[in-house]
Formats: sequence, structure tokens, C-alpha cells
Amino acid sequence: MERVHTARFDSPIGVLRLAATSRGLVYLELPHASGRGLAGWCVRFAPEAELEEAWAPHRATIAQVLEYLDGKRTAFDLPLDLRGTPFQLEVWEALLRIPYGETRSYADVAREIGRPTAAHPVGAANGANPIPLVVPCHRVISADRKLGGYGGGLELKARLLAMERSGPRQGQLL
Repeated sequence: MERVHTARFDSPIGVLRLAATSRGLVYLELPHASGRGLAGWCVRFAPEAELEEAWAPHRATIAQVLEYLDGKRTAFDLPLDLRGTPFQLEVWEALLRIPYGETRSYADVAREIGRPTAAHPVGAANGANPIPLVVPCHRVISADRKLGGYGGGLELKARLLAMERSGPRQGQLL
């Protein structure tokens, strides 16, 4: 039976919840997130999993997320256990290649994955991203340079993009 370790922790943007398997991070829930939450993710991708609250296995992940939100980390060094459709996985891999402080449009991402007419499906895959912040879906905006959507709310998306545009703070961690 698969075990999924979960933990909640305070951050500068509110309480976050994360989950990981032995293979890596599978889920990160933002405050005020829309969607079905961790329970919905488990039903779809780990229906037989046993959830266990455990803070200790997540120390490195929590530290990196907090460093990022403090503007001191520009990249994550975490094992990921991404689960989704082949198309979603393709989109999420493309998101991981968007550099800190830069943005791409949904159409840009569609072209990058070799599906130039798939801007709307890219948006849907973006919205289904189970690991926001780490898989930087907030870096994807509309072709008209508007923010588009974000599961954590447009105010948070704007805040994250502004933080990244201002550059890393003293003590930057790569």
C-alpha cells in the first residue's frame, strides 16, 4: 500500500499543505485554492494510499518553499512525483523550464511542446497543476499580457510575479 505523508505549515502567504510519496512531492495546496484539494487528488491518483500526517519527512521541502516565498530561492531542488495525463505531464515539464522572473503565454507553452493550437488545453493543464510554486504555473499569462487564472487567486499570482521580477534577495539560493 502506498503511503502519502502530509504536512501543514505557516508561510508568508498563509497556511500551506503538502504531500509526498517515497518518490517525491506530489501535491502542494495554496491558501484559498480552488479545486478538489488533496482528497480529490488522492481519489484520482492514489485511491489506495494511506495518508499520514508527518512533518519530519518534509523539512527540506518546507525550507525550500519558505526560502522561495522569502525571495531567497530561485529554483527548487526537490524530487517530484508528478501524476497526470501524458499531456498534463508534458505541459508541467515545460513549466519547469520557465526561468525565475520570466513569463510565457499559454500559446508559448503550447508551441514549446509542439502543439501550437493547444493554448486552451495548456491553460487547463496549468489549472490542474498539483504542485504550484514548485511547478511554476504562475509564470504563465495570457497572450495579451493579462494574468489569466490562478488556483491561488490572481492577487497571489501578481504578488509572486512581482517578487520574481524584483530579483532574488541577499543570500540567494540557487
